[in-house]
Amino acid sequence: MSDTSPRNPTAAQQMLADALLRSVGGASAQLVVTNTSTDSAMSEMGLVATGFGSVIVSPVVMRKLRPTWQEGNQSKWELFVSATSVEEQVGALDLASAQSLFAMTLSVIVGEQSYLIESIASNEAFGQIYLYRLLLREQRQQAV
Repeated sequence: MSDTSPRNPTAAQQMLADALLRSVGGASAQLVVTNTSTDSAMSEMGLVATGFGSVIVSPVVMRKLRPTWQEGNQSKWELFVSATSVEEQVGALDLASAQSLFAMTLSVIVGEQSYLIESIASNEAFGQIYLYRLLLREQRQQAV
């Protein structure tokens, strides 16, 4: 039996997801990433300082997950990120995939709060990713 389901080559799914994210108060998020070094031998020896950069993705929508409160645990959040914005940043940074962008992300800043990524999932339709879902937890400030 062959697959006869229609495949839509357009980006309609992504445009619809972007419109939905904007309509429910789409904001922007800042991904704090490590800068990629061009000379790996120098950076391996510690002769090149690790640099940090920021990548802005928009539109994003954030929601708090249903709390299961336990003493000492942080709140968990879910961040919905536009796949078109992620694809633009992947192209601008000359990366292989969105997973490599998220792998080099140290923290996510939304508003004034900093979050750590716990897991990443993607939603797709017709074989095309239209939305990324990041499970985040609040980053605690540690005393030095």
